[in-house]
Amino acid sequence: MLQESLFLVGLIGAIYSYFLYPAVLLLLLKLKRSPDKFTAPEQSEAPSMSFIITAYNEQTSIAKKIENTLLSEYPRDKLEIIVASDGSTDDTNSIVKSYADKGVKLVEVIDRLGKENAQKCAIQAAKGNIIVFSDVSTQIEQHALRRIADVFLDPEIGAISSEDRFISQTGEVVGEGAYVKYEMWLRGLESRFKSLVGLSGSFFAARKSVCDSWDISVPSDFNTALNSVSLGFRAVSDPKLLGFYPDIKSSNKEFQRKVRTVIRGMAALFSRSEVMNPFKYGSFSFQVISHKLMRWLVPWFLLLSLGLNIILLEQGWFYMLTLIGQLGLYLLALMGWLFKSSQSFTPVKLSFFFIQVNLAILQASLMFAFGKRITKWEPSKR
Repeated sequence: MLQESLFLVGLIGAIYSYFLYPAVLLLLLKLKRSPDKFTAPEQSEAPSMSFIITAYNEQTSIAKKIENTLLSEYPRDKLEIIVASDGSTDDTNSIVKSYADKGVKLVEVIDRLGKENAQKCAIQAAKGNIIVFSDVSTQIEQHALRRIADVFLDPEIGAISSEDRFISQTGEVVGEGAYVKYEMWLRGLESRFKSLVGLSGSFFAARKSVCDSWDISVPSDFNTALNSVSLGFRAVSDPKLLGFYPDIKSSNKEFQRKVRTVIRGMAALFSRSEVMNPFKYGSFSFQVISHKLMRWLVPWFLLLSLGLNIILLEQGWFYMLTLIGQLGLYLLALMGWLFKSSQSFTPVKLSFFFIQVNLAILQASLMFAFGKRITKWEPSKR
C-alpha cells in the first residue's frame, strides 16, 4: 500500500506544475469576480523613464544595443539611457562614452559583484519614475517604451515583463515551439490571477518605488515580482511587449545556462523563503510553490515514479500502461538527442526538451545541495 501511494505521489508530482497548476488557475479565474485583465489606454504625456542596460565585456554588441535603444519612439527629454558596466575589461566603457553626446550615461562599476549589483548602482543614478531593464543581446521594438508607459497607467501594476522571441542565425524569428507557447500562456494566466512569479530577465520594467528595495543576492526578475506583490502591486506579462534576442549557438552552453538559472533561482527562493508563507503572501505563495518549488521537484518525482513503477509492474495492467508511457517519453527524448533531424517531429522535440530541462534541474539541485552558488554574472555568448 505504501509503494502504491508513493508511486501516485511521484506521478502526480511530476505532472502537477505543468498540468494541474494551470488547470487550478483556470478554475480559480472562472470563479474570480473582479476584473482579471488590464487595459492600457492611450496617454498624452509620457512619464520620465530610465532605460538601464547591464553589460559585461560587450564590446562587440554594445553599440548595436545603444543604437537600437536610441531608435525608440519616446520623447528624448523624458528618456534617460544608462549603461551599467559590471567591471568590463575590454572596450565596452570607451564605446559607451562615445555616445555621451547623444545622452547615453555610463555607470562604471569597478568591483564586479554581479548583474544585480550593477543594476542597483544604475538605479541609484537613475532619475526616471519608471525603470526599464534590458540585456545587451535583447533588441526591442520602436514602440516598446511607449507601450510600457501606457501599461503603467493601470495603478495596480508594479512591474511589466516582456515576452521572449528568439532570432535564428539566419535572422528569422524562431522559438522552442509549443513549450515557449505554453510558458507564455501560463504567464498570461498568472498575470490575470494575481501576479507573475518571475519576469523575463532580459527585458522588463518596474516603478521606481518597486526598485527601492533591491536585493543583489536575488535575481532581479524574481526580486522585482516579489517587491511588486509586497507593495500591493501586480507583476504582469504583456504579449504586446516583445524582446528579441539571438538563440544560443551551442546546445551545451544552453544546458549550462539552464543549470545556472536554476541554481540562482533556488538560492533566491530559499533566501526569501517567507514568500512561501500563505499567511503573509496569500495566493501568491500558492503560485510560487506551484511554479517554482514543484517544478524543481519534477526530476525527483520522475525518478520516484519510474523506480516504483518497475517494482509494481506485476500488480496489474495499470502499472504496465504507466510504465509504457514513461519509457515512451524517455525513448522519444533519446531519439531527439541521437538524431537531431527527428526533432522536427513535435512529440520528439517536446520530449527531448522536457527531459533536457529536468536533467538541468537535477544537476542544479545536486550542485545547490553541495553548496554551489553563483554570484558573478557571465552573459551567454549568442
